[in-house]
Amino acid sequence: MAPKIITQALFAAAATVAAGAAYADHNTTPTNGNLPPGALPSSWDPTYNVCRGTDPHCYHDWYGSENRKDKVLIYSRTAGPRHASIGTALAPGLNPPLNANNVTQASLIAWLAAEGVAADWTEDVTKLSNLNQYKAVIFVSNSRDALWAHGRAVNPTYAVDTATSAYLDAAKVNLRQYMRAGGGFVAIHNAFGTEYNWPWYEGLLGNANYYDHGSFQNGTVNIVGSADSATAGLPTTWGFKDEWYNLVPYPTNVKFLATVDESTLAKKTTVHPGHGNFHPVAWCQYYDGGRAFLTTLGHDTAEWTDGSGAVGQTQFHQLIVQGIKSAMGLTPFCTK
Repeated sequence: MAPKIITQALFAAAATVAAGAAYADHNTTPTNGNLPPGALPSSWDPTYNVCRGTDPHCYHDWYGSENRKDKVLIYSRTAGPRHASIGTALAPGLNPPLNANNVTQASLIAWLAAEGVAADWTEDVTKLSNLNQYKAVIFVSNSRDALWAHGRAVNPTYAVDTATSAYLDAAKVNLRQYMRAGGGFVAIHNAFGTEYNWPWYEGLLGNANYYDHGSFQNGTVNIVGSADSATAGLPTTWGFKDEWYNLVPYPTNVKFLATVDESTLAKKTTVHPGHGNFHPVAWCQYYDGGRAFLTTLGHDTAEWTDGSGAVGQTQFHQLIVQGIKSAMGLTPFCTK
């Protein structure tokens, strides 16, 4: 190696050592680093590179809850199979007219209005913006790549457009930044069947994803864990009819709120062998700065219809509303 090159290398190495020494003279723990102040080291999840679980220090209200309205956004877009309970696809835009068969959306709007909570609704992926105005974003029975701006990639005009029209996954970025600023997230039923190949979203669901389910059938729901706002006032056990999703991966580092007793199911599985003595159907967690209430329940239209007489409908209504309010921060969230 030439003397000049050796000299340059030595100077570079010395500068690096000096910089490290200077940094060591200061507090090496940033105020807002990867692990929020006060959070336990065990709350850091290296799989998803987030602080998550039941540690309230994982929550950081950067935007300020006082700046958010008592309002939610309901997002029911599908990019694949569509549940009958959410009805026919909605027109583009924010708050398009609801069809008579958009039962889930209409019920959520009415149930929350009764609690003094306003709602916007959409299936337009471009409307997943300006999310910080909401105290919660609700994903309900979506499917496949519901956050992808389909069609733009194959439109010849957009293919060479460097403006925002070419931004195909802006909604994913917007959702993640919203949660990091202290947002609330609610996943209902087939929200577990969307964005399969996005690891951050899998983590948002509690390190969980839909795998398969048995028959749509009656079962017994058990309320588990310590007292929680989401399950307050619910009976310890109650009957319900659903598909009872099997999960891969299985949720971890969350607070489990409700399970189904698999011994009450006539047909537990199709391919997946089931979860045995502890089959979760609702849980909560702090995730990447925000709050998340998560449930696999909510398949059938009758469950979303007050007065339908469906077994467990009243309890389901109560669980959904209370879970949403807790994710909004209107009631204590995911208490230990």
